[in-house]
Amino acid sequence: MNQALISRRTLGVTFTSDSTCVRVWAPLAQSVDLRFSNRDLTVPLQNDGNYWQTTTNQLQPGDTYTFVLNGTIERPDPASLAQPGGVHGPSQAVDLTKFAWTDANWHNLPLEDYLIYELHTGTFTPEGTFSGIESRLDYLLELGINAIEIMPVAQFPGTRNWGYDGVCPYAVQYSYGGAAGLQRLVDACHRKGLAVVLDVVYNHMGPEGNYFGDYGPYFTTRYQTPWGHALNFDGDYSDSVRRYFVENVLMWFRDFHIDALRIDAAHAIHDARETHLLREIKEYVDELMCQTGRQHYLIIESDQNETRFIQSLADKGYGMDAQWNDEFHHALRVAAGGERKGYYADYNGIQHLAKSYKDAYVYDGTYMPRRARIVGKSTAGHAGRQFVVFSQNHDHIGNRMLGERPSQLVSFEMQKLMAGAVISSPYLPMLFMGEEWGELNPFLYFVSHSDPALIEAVRQGRKKEFAAFQTPAARTSTPVPDVGAPNVDLLDAQDEQTFERSKLQWSRLTQEPHQTLFRYYQTLLALRKHSSLRHPDRESVAVVVDEIRQTLTLFRQRKQSGESQLAESETVVCLMNFSKDPQSLLLAVSTKPWQKFLDSADPQWRGPVAAPLTVAGNESVVIQPESILIYTNK
Repeated sequence: MNQALISRRTLGVTFTSDSTCVRVWAPLAQSVDLRFSNRDLTVPLQNDGNYWQTTTNQLQPGDTYTFVLNGTIERPDPASLAQPGGVHGPSQAVDLTKFAWTDANWHNLPLEDYLIYELHTGTFTPEGTFSGIESRLDYLLELGINAIEIMPVAQFPGTRNWGYDGVCPYAVQYSYGGAAGLQRLVDACHRKGLAVVLDVVYNHMGPEGNYFGDYGPYFTTRYQTPWGHALNFDGDYSDSVRRYFVENVLMWFRDFHIDALRIDAAHAIHDARETHLLREIKEYVDELMCQTGRQHYLIIESDQNETRFIQSLADKGYGMDAQWNDEFHHALRVAAGGERKGYYADYNGIQHLAKSYKDAYVYDGTYMPRRARIVGKSTAGHAGRQFVVFSQNHDHIGNRMLGERPSQLVSFEMQKLMAGAVISSPYLPMLFMGEEWGELNPFLYFVSHSDPALIEAVRQGRKKEFAAFQTPAARTSTPVPDVGAPNVDLLDAQDEQTFERSKLQWSRLTQEPHQTLFRYYQTLLALRKHSSLRHPDRESVAVVVDEIRQTLTLFRQRKQSGESQLAESETVVCLMNFSKDPQSLLLAVSTKPWQKFLDSADPQWRGPVAAPLTVAGNESVVIQPESILIYTNK
């Protein structure tokens, strides 16, 4: 392990008390020069193995610069911290150590307590900036979440993008507020008791402004991803490529005080070396935590149901702390009456939802028809805190042709049921911005490229994908459909109006039924915090499913400290009716009456009729159509 990476960045421009260090990896270059963009000055760099470097007093914070390769090729710094002129312009020197942090007393939350809220900086607020997010932190606290997850902020082309087309992994999107803006936001979150998760992309680079190939063999032709050539993590020169991304992880944690990273599409990180890149990252993060005393988490997205990602280092895994569980989402969406096309075709609804409550993965060593092979591994021994579940996220809304949210696809009653199904699960629940009030604006795919050929390629590619109505299994966080509508015009991702239509309409919070839905989410999240639902304990979960009546009963149980008898434990029972008819369900035997915690059909939530406040054990209760009833025997 290279200890120098732990305490500070070694790539790009870094400042010490008396000088400026400049370092860039360009193993095949014959010469590399530092060229100042704001004055007539060029400084040659000296070759040090595969790296070129110099120490100078000329370059100061705020200066703009480029690197000139072989006297002719002028490019931004691949480890740039700021791109004020966009991805094609010069880089700007930034001193990350100058920010005055006030979060010395902040302690990251236990992972099992995370209640996550995913948001996109550009569309979450009218301002579309980090400052805009900061202005809504009190709202998020009022809602009841305790962790925000920010979609990627690495510099991308233009000002409108999901963030997965970033080409400057170290530079914070300038139009959002840049590095200082992100530092201020994180500091403000910590003051208010909110953890910050940042989405990062280590499986590919975007196409526009991607100058990595000019510097060295960052990519390999041995593997292909849905976005082109894979990053070179296991071939010749791969040591330095790996180092580039390890340093990036450490930077977010150390210099921006980020609490957790969500690593996009980890299954598309191709690495056949003995120590996988993710394992190496985990080893470095563990060392960083030992030295700083701060807790950080690594969360991945993966559609392979492969437990080695979340297996501990001691058990020869990659050591990731948690992963998104798309299969829970797919089963829930089908159970809620959604289409069974594209990647939903492998899910039968309520039976698979019941399996996901018990086993996390639906396919855990079983045959998946769409892939025509055995998929997944058993999750036995993996705690509930290792899985993040949701009823919607940026992918599964934005990759639809029209970007429809569940609020546009299911009834108001079903929205409440889906929220209850997620928040009562033995996993980490995540909301997507606006779902808590039933936002009706879509979340569409949008870009702001400057290359006309690339713009047209995006348009044609999307038309082809939706016309074919086929979703490749490996694609995530990229514009791939899960449903098509051939008779409807495809919205232009480049059109600014596509972006504007995707912004949240905060005025809906003062309108009905949105205001009621918000209060319902508040109640659900409070219930999650103050009952046995708080603990993502998979071992105590029991599920009873009736496919004919489309009902599911979820039992959550946790022993209180010092208890030795199972009967003395608190049990929470969640009765779910996915059908359009009332159903009668028998409550389990209990020595104490069942007390109602929550009833989505109660008139206070604009429902048809309330269930009884108390029900004796072994008695039936009627659950209304498309609703959830939660009782406890505490």
